[in-house]
Amino acid sequence: METLAHFGDGGPGPWILLFPLIWALVIGTGITLLRRTVWRGRRGPGRPAEDGSPISVLGHRFASGEIDEDEYWRRLSVLDEQFSRPRKGRGV
Repeated sequence: METLAHFGDGGPGPWILLFPLIWALVIGTGITLLRRTVWRGRRGPGRPAEDGSPISVLGHRFASGEIDEDEYWRRLSVLDEQFSRPRKGRGV
């Protein structure tokens, strides 16, 4: 430890002790950035769709087996009337 502190004797000086702290700061910042950007996009099972639209939530429920096909089509027809864009050919 004394050789690190003696800069005049050819040692690196006390600044060498800051390098582990700098690396810890760099690694901690990298992990924090990854958690806020890349890893946040992962969703676990049972969570709603990212866009949260009722039609996509209904599709996810049908795909996971929560509702059967008849109920899916019945609910989709109601949601399609309320949330879809006007289609060409409709007289509105």
